[in-house]
Amino acid sequence: MRRFALGMMTSAALMAGLASQVQASSKDYSKSTKTDLVTKIMGNKSYQVYSSLKLEEVTKKVKTKTKEKKKYTVKKKVAVKKKSKKGKTKYKTVKQVKYKWVTKTAYKNVKKKEWKFGKKLTSSADFRYAHVQSKSYKVKGGKRYYYIYVDGRPVGYVNEKAFALSKANVVSQVSLVNNPSDSVGFNAEDAINYVTDQHGSLVDNDSVEISCKSAELNISDTGYVSSCKAGTAVLTFKYGKAKATSKLTVRGDAKEGISSADVTPVKTDLPEIETWSANDGARLSSSSTITSKDAVSSSHKYWATKTMSGNAKGADIETIFYHPAVLSAPGSSNLEAKVSSAVQGIDFYDNDLVTSNLDLGQADNWEARGHMVYYNMRKVKKYNWQLIPSKMLSFNTWLSYIKNIKVSPYMKLGHGQSVGSTKKYVYVLANWNRSNNWSNSQELIRVKKSTMEIDKIWTFKVWNASAKYPRIFLNADVIDDNTLLALFHNASKHRYEYWKISRSGDSFKAKEVGATGSDLISNSAEVQGFVWNSAYDVYYIAFNDYLFKIGAGLDGKTDAGKLLNYYKFDTGRREFEGLSSYGPELYVNLNHPTETLKVNHITK
Repeated sequence: MRRFALGMMTSAALMAGLASQVQASSKDYSKSTKTDLVTKIMGNKSYQVYSSLKLEEVTKKVKTKTKEKKKYTVKKKVAVKKKSKKGKTKYKTVKQVKYKWVTKTAYKNVKKKEWKFGKKLTSSADFRYAHVQSKSYKVKGGKRYYYIYVDGRPVGYVNEKAFALSKANVVSQVSLVNNPSDSVGFNAEDAINYVTDQHGSLVDNDSVEISCKSAELNISDTGYVSSCKAGTAVLTFKYGKAKATSKLTVRGDAKEGISSADVTPVKTDLPEIETWSANDGARLSSSSTITSKDAVSSSHKYWATKTMSGNAKGADIETIFYHPAVLSAPGSSNLEAKVSSAVQGIDFYDNDLVTSNLDLGQADNWEARGHMVYYNMRKVKKYNWQLIPSKMLSFNTWLSYIKNIKVSPYMKLGHGQSVGSTKKYVYVLANWNRSNNWSNSQELIRVKKSTMEIDKIWTFKVWNASAKYPRIFLNADVIDDNTLLALFHNASKHRYEYWKISRSGDSFKAKEVGATGSDLISNSAEVQGFVWNSAYDVYYIAFNDYLFKIGAGLDGKTDAGKLLNYYKFDTGRREFEGLSSYGPELYVNLNHPTETLKVNHITK
């Protein structure tokens, strides 16, 4: 219940806060104050970023004033007692000694220490959507200046006012499907983009106090809101002075999402096809650093070695982009701080590429979280972007790359392979790939491309007649802002089903639009990518090293569910991790190292 306590401050926390205030307001320090490596959230105000901040010894002429007692004489007429014959008093002039204080001004050379900024690098506004971290600061004139790492590269010092101080950013609206069979509910933490402390450091979601105000709904001790009955609620998120609210609605129609899986599957004449186990795949781990020896300087090209037609060169895949090795600083041990290069899903829209990045092994977790990364591919260099977390690029070259990358806050991604995008938004269907097809609701998250922050969350359900026969989609493709195409493996009936899920306002309808009467791969390998190619009206389904081409039948060009071809690529057991299509083009992703490849010839 730690997130929902009354917020009582412990004596240790109070003392730490007082110490922090004293430290921030005390005199200048010559050494950095070290902290844990933390993620910093950039604010809307722009401040100068400097290459260095040093306390240097300087010689200055100092003006000094001294007072001296100075003697001087004055002449004075003194009366003489004896009067003249005429009766007049006689006077004589005498000298009188007096003293006065005189101020003397002098200059002398004095050695003293002063803070000196290094070279002006750029403004903090250039890092507004980057992944910024810090583990030390210096205090100048009572102000903290943090040394920052940006997308993994050490950069320089910036005033802490450049950060979002004591800010809470949450999704304004959450709309949940009415699901009496949902045994878990909605995790309120999923609505958090970020919450920061008084110094702009990212606060762990578990430390945020979350409360629920509603006549119909309530929040559990573990932070979940049930969607078993209709109602509305206002969720309040609070940490220190940071506070934000979100409106949550459980929709009223309990029958929403109930459909029928009644499409006759198209049979195939596939031989028994097996692929290697994921446990036998490439085991290289993501590195937190990169050197010139690590960087790849040549493209990969893999030809299909087996196809349904027997043509051994029926298709090829060729590198178009090597991803950065990481986008976080060395030593980023916790998952909020680490932006891994282990990509699980990709999507192209025109020249925009978005990826879902989860640390190795995290995709199988129930509450799998990670980061989404946006790349402007108009500016991408095939090889150089691997070097972003290093200092091997000149600062100006590096900065030009950084301006074309955006990193999302730490967010729920699920398995990370149900990713799609439109002109303005990125979508992820954040389902758990170990759910064993439960009847719980499925969470669709919408992210604004302009900020890479979540702006809306929906849940929906798809049942075949009743909760006894749910359809949980581990792979899906976004067609437009209102339509998903999703893949379901009906293992008990040895077939793949294709579903069209349409949104109208906040409500969803589901319809089965095709089925293939085969498991495709006979040894229960998991799907690693699914996409619809609109130019040729076909689906592509990826396994470890196999790619299947299947008719979609959505616009009459192909027969829905009919197997058209398959392709096997010998990639050195580097498994496919995500598929994407834009127009006629098809793209795949491989890890170890992470690279995106374009598929050639396959659509002909």
